[in-house]
Amino acid sequence: MPEAIQAVPPVVSHGQDLKAERDRFVALAFCWADFLLEVDIHETIVFAGGPWQAITGLTTDRLKGKTLSDIVLAEDMDLMRSLLGVARRQGRIEDVDIRFTGQRGGGLPFGFAGYFLEDLGNHYFLALRISRNTGAGLMPGGHAKTADSNLYDADSFADVLGGKLKSAKGDEDSQLTLINMPGMAELKERLDPDQAAELDKVLGTYLRANSVDGDSAAELDAGKFGLVHADDLDVETLESQLADVAKDFDPSKKGLEIEAATMEIDADNISEEDMANGLVYAINRFKEEGGTAGFNMQELSSNLSTLVSQAAEKVSTFKSVVANKDFHLVYHPIVDVMTGAVHHYEALTRFQEGVSPYEIITMAEETGLIPEFDFAVVEKALEFLNTIPRNNSTSVAVNISGQSVANEWYVTSLHNLMNDNEWAKGKLVFEITESAKMDDLEGANKFIQHLRKSGFPVCLDDFGAGAASFGYLMSLEVDVVKLDGPVVKDAQKARRGKALLESMATLCKNLGIETIAEMIDDQHGLDFVRKCGIDYAQGYLFGKPNASTKSFNMAQHIHLFPNPAFSTGRSW
Repeated sequence: MPEAIQAVPPVVSHGQDLKAERDRFVALAFCWADFLLEVDIHETIVFAGGPWQAITGLTTDRLKGKTLSDIVLAEDMDLMRSLLGVARRQGRIEDVDIRFTGQRGGGLPFGFAGYFLEDLGNHYFLALRISRNTGAGLMPGGHAKTADSNLYDADSFADVLGGKLKSAKGDEDSQLTLINMPGMAELKERLDPDQAAELDKVLGTYLRANSVDGDSAAELDAGKFGLVHADDLDVETLESQLADVAKDFDPSKKGLEIEAATMEIDADNISEEDMANGLVYAINRFKEEGGTAGFNMQELSSNLSTLVSQAAEKVSTFKSVVANKDFHLVYHPIVDVMTGAVHHYEALTRFQEGVSPYEIITMAEETGLIPEFDFAVVEKALEFLNTIPRNNSTSVAVNISGQSVANEWYVTSLHNLMNDNEWAKGKLVFEITESAKMDDLEGANKFIQHLRKSGFPVCLDDFGAGAASFGYLMSLEVDVVKLDGPVVKDAQKARRGKALLESMATLCKNLGIETIAEMIDDQHGLDFVRKCGIDYAQGYLFGKPNASTKSFNMAQHIHLFPNPAFSTGRSW
């Protein structure tokens, strides 16, 4: 909320003259606004300030007595009334966009903010300026927003709204509503880019307007949204409004089906951290299940406390696992495709029987606990390497989440640990995974170069799995790239797969980087990657991961290699 608007007192004595208060409003609001409106409870304009004639063709005097529906675009009146309803419930409206019409307006969007003041005749005091919304950028607190909808992105949602739920004002509890719009992608294909962007903007404005403080809504995924709102919000009406917006934009007039699921939130006895974890748990269930139809609210309970307790229990268990190193490592060989020599082993984590490492690690990344776990894995790997004679060439690779690379505690702790274990130089390799996106590539590269200069090679894992892979390769100087297993599998099936894999291998070779292919489970796969120019292979063809590196007898695979020269391991 702009400082000038905040300066308007929420309560004044009944004896003060309304005109004097209006003059004060004008003096303060013009520090921020281009236009002013005072509107009564019946939506009738009782005061206007600013160059309205240039927009509506009406002077400020002629605007008096008009209603908002006379100057607001017809398709925006539902939104306008929704915003006024927010002001009545919450006392104020944050900076949102609305469009006006007239002789010269042409649907020009205005950002506006203001108050509803019961002690001033139940009037709305609105300050407006020509919209300066520039799309993608930052929300309050430096959190990311989406490009067109101007909502929090999925990564920021739980972080910000966990606190929102705890600090929500009023006697009533807040609610979290998740909204799914299946068919959004198909609708946007029927629109040109400008129309699609405008659709996002209008939908985002509706969601923000109906959320707590006007900024407690997020775009979680394509066609999936979430908002925290007061429990008196009519969600069915909001669904209908969103459906009408989609239909108005749709040239075929099919519109969209709108699905919504609402959870009541009792935040009195829940910590902000646990609240955030519960939100993460709920949101990811929502995204994974593909909408509210699969997101069974009866099963999960209508109260977020159930979700929070489930998430909190998992977090507590995981913290205990990390603290006690209650997991073990198994090892899988990476071999030279020409000789069969074991280059090094990848250390893979295993938990108690029936527990999926993927689910555990994903949960750790979602809740911000992965740096502690990654560090514990390094400690465990060092313990293993310390049991092997120092003249043995065996080396082990451990995984680092992209999230850990950006974590100051992890970076400092790892550097200190490596300084205390210089004997491990050349024996420990670090694989940076793409499971968590890296935003600060410059910082990540500094971290990588420090490891490499200290004698610890670095591998970029999961290469080819996402669109960011080539950007990472251009920004991060590494020793080796590991090609994602599904990419390697798909390349063997696709007509142009060999050319694609060959191009990846050639690119890496030209950059002085060696390559590893994952998921090599049969001789055909090994022959394929060898022909593509890949340097090393990893897969079940050479055995399943085992707690002992001695279990791998490469001599039994002599027939697979053109130039067999087996060894127990070496490093870069």
